Amino acid sequence: MAPRTPGADLPEHPEWLWSSPEPKASYDAVIVGGGGHGLATAYYLAVNHGMTDIAVLEKGWLAGGNMARNTTIIRSNYLWDESAGLYEHSLKLWEGLEDELDYPLLFSQRGVLNLAHSLQDVRDSVRRVNANRLNGIDAEWLDPAQVAEVCPIIDTSEDLRYPVMGATWQPRAGIAKHDHVAWGFARALDRMGVDIVQNCEVTGFERVGDRIVGVETTRGPIRAGKVAMAAAGHSSVLADTLGLRLPVQSHPLQALVSELLEPVHPTVVMSNAVHVYVSQAHKGELVLGAGIDAYNSYSQRGAFHTIERQMAAAVELFPMFARAHVLRTWGGVVDVTPDASAIVGLTPFEGLYVNCGWGTGGFKATPGVGWCFAHTIANDGPHPLNAPFSLERFTTGALVDEHGASGVAH
Repeated sequence: MAPRTPGADLPEHPEWLWSSPEPKASYDAVIVGGGGHGLATAYYLAVNHGMTDIAVLEKGWLAGGNMARNTTIIRSNYLWDESAGLYEHSLKLWEGLEDELDYPLLFSQRGVLNLAHSLQDVRDSVRRVNANRLNGIDAEWLDPAQVAEVCPIIDTSEDLRYPVMGATWQPRAGIAKHDHVAWGFARALDRMGVDIVQNCEVTGFERVGDRIVGVETTRGPIRAGKVAMAAAGHSSVLADTLGLRLPVQSHPLQALVSELLEPVHPTVVMSNAVHVYVSQAHKGELVLGAGIDAYNSYSQRGAFHTIERQMAAAVELFPMFARAHVLRTWGGVVDVTPDASAIVGLTPFEGLYVNCGWGTGGFKATPGVGWCFAHTIANDGPHPLNAPFSLERFTTGALVDEHGASGVAH
């Protein structure tokens, strides 16, 4: 067989933006998970560290997990310094990523409102605005009249069950098209010679003592100098094959879209009290997300009552949406840690690295965590931005507790 020329004359159509090679017997590095984080990690390994003998292994189709099932909100207005640092780094990468990948990501910096509905919400929100400003992140506190100026379709009347008492506002925040992000990374990786192998489920690891030397897959064993896990909600399943218990629980997370509407919603609105977040996609459909289903599950669907509550919350904030029709609903599998922050770093096994525990905040971190995780893999040590998110913090107690500190869609 003639050698593959990476990206050579591939038609500009999604399924032809990258090749589908057979996996080789060995690679310098294998990344488990072909979602946004796995693709971004491979990309920055190649661009920043010169590693291109890499395979990205995806058990299904490219970006068919949480990458294609999220509500695409991008922001960096997190409370704690550690979270704010990582997400702000990511946002800065988002701001140049479309040009860097030379692919239309539909990145739209339309801003994000986080609503406050009680005096405690107001205190917490003003605290977060001040913390953001100390970290050099754009953040403002808006009163109800200013909220109405930014998003006139929000009901800001005072006689509501949860009246809008103000909101935090991050103008640089926004949304992007999740599929396009995956396709842009995949095309760039293919052109650099990185193998993207779909329908290749990792079922276990090859080890010599405490060193990981490869993976077992449904398409045969693959040797690797380094193995990186970026498998989101199924990270704990993979780790269990090594007897490694990750402090992660997996839950369904649901979202929905409406029929196509004329442009009516200019920004992204998030509310912790009524627990919904709403934006309008580029084509015109409303995109609505809610909180996680309470039970543990690896299924990509959730309970109907969650959708009912989500729609009721949206109508309470936006009465004009009462007559909109739901077009479709879907679910993803989110991985949640005890402190609601991610795990990015080394493991007790040499040559094995883990990136998981992002809960509902993984999409916005895509380029930033890819950058930092690639650094960790290439240097066998964490980047300063992901050093606080080590697995060891659950032993030392140095937690990064973001429970409710940064709005509904963490």
